[in-house]
This record gives sequence, C-alpha cells and structure tokens, in this order.
Amino acid sequence: QTCALPIWVFEVSKAEVDSCVESGGPGQAKVRSALKVTVPSELEGIAYIQVTIQRDNEQLVSATLGQFSSSPQKPAELHWQNKLEAAQNVLFCKELFSQLAREAVGLQAPIPHMVVGSQITASLFPDIQLIISLCHSTGGTDKKSGGAGGSPQSRNDHSHVLEHSLHQLLRKVHRGNINPDGPGLSSAPVGVPRKRGAAGPGAADRHSLLEMTQTETLLEQIVRQAQHVVLRLRTIFVLDTLAREFKDPLLTSHWSTLSSPTCSSVKVSVVSAGYDTIIKTQLVIHVGEKMLRVICKDGRVLNFSYEPQELRDFILCQISQHQVTGVQALARVMGWQVLASSCFLGSGAVEPFGSAAGCLLANSKGDRFVAVRHSPQCNATVFVSQSPSSDFFSTPEIGRAHV
Repeated sequence: QTCALPIWVFEVSKAEVDSCVESGGPGQAKVRSALKVTVPSELEGIAYIQVTIQRDNEQLVSATLGQFSSSPQKPAELHWQNKLEAAQNVLFCKELFSQLAREAVGLQAPIPHMVVGSQITASLFPDIQLIISLCHSTGGTDKKSGGAGGSPQSRNDHSHVLEHSLHQLLRKVHRGNINPDGPGLSSAPVGVPRKRGAAGPGAADRHSLLEMTQTETLLEQIVRQAQHVVLRLRTIFVLDTLAREFKDPLLTSHWSTLSSPTCSSVKVSVVSAGYDTIIKTQLVIHVGEKMLRVICKDGRVLNFSYEPQELRDFILCQISQHQVTGVQALARVMGWQVLASSCFLGSGAVEPFGSAAGCLLANSKGDRFVAVRHSPQCNATVFVSQSPSSDFFSTPEIGRAHV
C-alpha cells in the first residue's frame, strides 16, 4: 500500500552582495547573507497546534505545541537559517495534525471524534470536549483555523503542566522512532521489542502476545492526559471549596510533587483546632483518568467516578465522622464511657448531602448522659439527660405489702 506524499521544493541560490537580513529577532543588527532560500508559500510564516479543553463555550485549559512568535517577520527579512527553521516548524505542525486527524477518523470511541477542516474535536467527558486546532499565520495576514482565536501567550488559562507533558509525549514518540529496539541476533528483524523477542523462550501465552501487538495511538495518549487534567482540576475545586466553607474542622491538602501525566495523588488531613493531638483524620486520593481512588486511614479503598459530587459527599461524611470520633476521644480522656456510636445515623432529618454521625456518652456514675449528633449542614447538636436523683422518693421505704 502506497500513499502520495506532498513534494516541497526549496530553492537555494546565491544572494546579492548588498543584501542584508536580520540574523535573529527584531532589534538585532543586520548581517550579510551569502545564500538566498526560497520556500513554498504553504510553509511560510509560523504555525502551532492549539490544544484546548472546554465545557460548552467556557475554556478551561489551553496548551500550545510548536514555535510561536508574537511578532512574525516577513519572509524576505529572515535569515536563510531562520527561514528554514520556520518552514520546518510549519511542516512539523502540518504532519502532526495530519497524523492526529487520521487517528481520530480510525478510532472507534463511544462518542465519535470529529475532524472538520483544521480542527479535531474529541469528547473527554459528557460535558467536556478536547479541541486540537492547527493555526497557521503568514506575514501580516493571520490565518488561524479551528476557532482558536487569540494569542496562546495571552491566555490566562494556559497550562504549562499540560504543555510540558505533551512535549514529553512527542519526544518519547520521536525517540522510539529513531531508536528502535536492536535485534538480539544478526538475522533477527529490526524493530521487534525485546519482550516480544523473548516470547518464545519465555513461553508466552496467546493473551500476552495480543497485549504485545496492541499499541496506543498518539491521540489516545493525548486524550488520557487531558482527562487526567480535567479530573485533577475537579478534585482541586472540591477540596478548595470545602476548605473555604468549613472553619472547624480544618481541611488541608498536600499534593505530591512526584506524579505522572495520567496519575497524581493528594493527601487530605482533617484536623480540629486545638485537638490535633487527640484526633486527626487522614486520607489519600489518587487522581487517575476517569476515576478517583480513595485510601482511608483504616485501610478501606473506595473508588469514585469522575462526578465531583461523589467526592464532595464523601468528604462531608468524613467531616462528620471526624467530629464524632473527636468527641469520643475527648470523652475517654475525661473518664466518660461510650455507650453507642454510629457513622451513618438513620434517625433525624434526611441530609441533602453527606450523612450525619452521632454517639451516646455516659459519665462514670451512670447518672448523666450526653448524645451528640453532627450533620454536615447543621453542624453539631448536643442533647443532655440525667437519671432520677437519690432523693426522688420521700422515704427510704418505697412500698409495703400485706400478706
């Protein structure tokens, strides 16, 4: 199978003696150029690929791939080396977008990807889309296609983290293309992975062989990274919102500095001011691509979907449990006994979000009782009761019977 590739013609000629061009950016001294390079009009100017994550018409995150210059110069004013570098960047962006477009058409996603002109639209979540646009500008005319209008450097939502991970992905693919796995034998084919080469001596089964043949496309990896970015933003929003709403207890989040483009973790601590030595609730949240994994202090592992309301309800339940557990710990220090405790009370008003927790306490004599109920919406409610006093009956003789 063969495909027709475009042929680009570059013309190199000897420059005039009196021709001077700028060697670098604007404001630098002009130097004489011994060569004159003419590139096709399709490769003139600057080009970049704009990656945008948006919800409806609201732009959430944006990143840029390719060299971008805020003040493009005319082709005649560029040095021949700079002109070739600019043409190479335009060619790279066009070829990269062409490959992503072919992958988008070939992939079978739950919601099909759309390729319209110079724009690729992929669905990350039911309400969030990933848009990849090819933007090309030449000289004074700015031809930006795909609706990515505006300079990417002026965006307030520009994500350097996403841009860095996408550049890492491109370099990884480039390194794999120019450095294939070498053959173990002189007669072995070039480009076969080492794991597949050892499949025979290792007695690999059919399932393992099928896994070796499956490769992930470049667009699929970009989509997975974008899904992780959205899920991380949602997790940050939920934690920051709860930290602002609740002053007691205090919520603190510590994001790990060691992460990957598709996985990160955060440690959440729930602490009551002044009682941090008695009770402290901690949990770890692993943010993936389409789900959250929460590891509690007692070892429980819970999985949540990408909906932020599920994580919010869970944090509210943890706040109620933390308050009730703190009351129990304080009661033991004061010499009180815990008669009953429940993290999910079935009595009382139904909570719109989260769940209420409560406990029943008694003093050492057993004549005083305290019931504490904590709700994420109504805070804490305390009920106090006492048993009959010793002088409840007027005389020591309670009753008399005649037989």
